[in-house]
Amino acid sequence: MSRQGPTVAVIFGGRSVEHDVSIITGQQILAALPSDCRALPVYITREGSWYTGEPLLALENFQGEELTRRDDVLPCMLSPDARHHGLIVNPLAPRWRKSELRRIDIAFPALHGTHGEDGTLQGLLELADIPYVGCGTLASALCNDKALTKTVLRAAGIPVLDELGFSRERWLDAPDAVLDAILTEFDFPLFIKPATLGSSIGIGRAESLDMLRASIDIAANFDRRILVEPAFQDGIEINCSVLGQGQDLQVSPLEQPLGWDDFLSYEDKYLRGSEGMKSAERLIPAPISTELASDIQTASRRAFQAVDGRGIARVDFLVNPEQRRFYLNEINTMPGSLAMYLWAEAQLSREELVAQLLELARSAHIEKRRNITDYRSNLVAIASQRGSKGIKRKG
Repeated sequence: MSRQGPTVAVIFGGRSVEHDVSIITGQQILAALPSDCRALPVYITREGSWYTGEPLLALENFQGEELTRRDDVLPCMLSPDARHHGLIVNPLAPRWRKSELRRIDIAFPALHGTHGEDGTLQGLLELADIPYVGCGTLASALCNDKALTKTVLRAAGIPVLDELGFSRERWLDAPDAVLDAILTEFDFPLFIKPATLGSSIGIGRAESLDMLRASIDIAANFDRRILVEPAFQDGIEINCSVLGQGQDLQVSPLEQPLGWDDFLSYEDKYLRGSEGMKSAERLIPAPISTELASDIQTASRRAFQAVDGRGIARVDFLVNPEQRRFYLNEINTMPGSLAMYLWAEAQLSREELVAQLLELARSAHIEKRRNITDYRSNLVAIASQRGSKGIKRKG
């Protein structure tokens, strides 16, 4: 096959409780790549092993545990060496079998949550000097942390719910003191959340002391930090997607997921039908006033700018339409299925959406390369002449 356009590595799976969601998103991105791109699927197992190969292009091959044992599915690793600029395939190959270097022109992370959406993979791609789709290291890490996101959004004047945070260690050492602090601050019902997970995993709703205890125990299995928030009464969930970078941002039509009053579980969000997020029950456009919709879209733009976002995000709000009151609940820097269903309502096809994201990745990398990273000085030579004792140390 002659190489026509850029090689795009779509990275999905991951060592995360959102592994299955990531597989679906990755497959949707692979199917929507521009025709001139060469798709390079990269699958990360639940244990953190990396693989590449043609069979990873078909969703049906992920049923069962035999996929990574196939001869045409090869182990690989992303080299942090900027000279390699890509994957090393068969990195531990024996002497009679050579390793292979496959250059990556653009990486498209399709991982959700831990070890993918949290800035870790983005940092690796920065070291490798590979352009990549989506938010940078800082924005990814920040938005993955619900507590820190609230701090930044409050500073930007964007309304968020109050919360009480505590560590797993404190909960295990002094559960009664934690419960007293929560009930002094808030009334039931309450939501309990791990600080750094999405897709509703580990999140619980408590309407009694026993439910509160049980929900904290569950959340503490998923993260070392836990948040408790008051439930937003008499409200609905409204979501908006943002696309772009800096001042050049587009916002999607708004959606209202149905069934929110009963709290959308992981299965509610992703397993209603065969097409993932697209098939979940929702109202688009959301049935709210034009003025309120405009306010929420403006808040979405401002929030994306406040966290220095780029690429795409889905911003989730808790809204009381009658009172025209809303709170930003979460910023998802790699939304499930790229929120393709929202952009379809804006007459942007999934192919056009993916193409725009690839172009944003190129632009961000060009902008990054304007920074000076190679600064030569005589410091080493001077220190060598003086000897190690002449080196000034701090502290």
